[in-house]
Amino acid sequence: MVNRKELNPESSPRAAFGARVRRMRENRGWTQEQFAERLECSSQHISAVETARKPPTLPFSRKADSAFGVAHTAESFEREWRDIRHGALLEGFPEYIGLEGRAVEIRLFEIGIIPGLLQTPGYASALANGHVRRGTITPEHATERVSFLAERQAALVRNRPPTMMVVMDESCIRRPVAGDEVMSEQLERLVRFAALPNSMLQIAPYIIGERRPFNLPINLLTLSDRSMVAYMESHAQGHLERESGFVLAALADYHRLQAECLSQAESVAMINQVRKGAS
Repeated sequence: MVNRKELNPESSPRAAFGARVRRMRENRGWTQEQFAERLECSSQHISAVETARKPPTLPFSRKADSAFGVAHTAESFEREWRDIRHGALLEGFPEYIGLEGRAVEIRLFEIGIIPGLLQTPGYASALANGHVRRGTITPEHATERVSFLAERQAALVRNRPPTMMVVMDESCIRRPVAGDEVMSEQLERLVRFAALPNSMLQIAPYIIGERRPFNLPINLLTLSDRSMVAYMESHAQGHLERESGFVLAALADYHRLQAECLSQAESVAMINQVRKGAS
């Protein structure tokens, strides 16, 4: 295509939004002009959004959801727009979310806090409200953050749910959040998760020390075509990695980590022991 501007979807949340609009439009065989007719706007506006020269708007996002048939789903453009608007999503995360909702296997490793996909509303709200008190987000943003997390969790409840393997550093269950009642409820949620037929929950105890291969959280997704992606976050930046050499090395490290961890039965026993202290 003449004068086609290539865009790195990991360069910014706005670029990820535009790249996904373009990909979904082209997958349906629509030209920018045909798509513009469906959204009742100009093809120039479509081009500007797809190349991140113009930010998406709420009306645009809702019309795109209607045109693509993804309203109120894990791939909703409205949901992505809300997080772009409030700066909730780190680089690479919008694309990761779309993949997470379609993954057949999800492997998580977390340090310090319970993984988002396993957080109770009370626990998630306490973390979000902590950011509000520190002045890093607004109360409205905190509400949207908790709602967004609930939508991510709901997207995994389907006829054939993904297999989920979760490894948590011991700090995740020992760090008290929002008082005994919230923490006890959260730990009970972990025990219920471990009992599911498609789940595996393990604690990486402090005593494994330097044998723990990861110093930052990491998410590994296996898609239906057996391809894999990795997603990692620091405090201020996220990164989605598709390069097979990196992803396979990370998977090997994840298997090593699981071998060092407590078994699921031992992990549940530790969680229940900590829960008794929180109840």
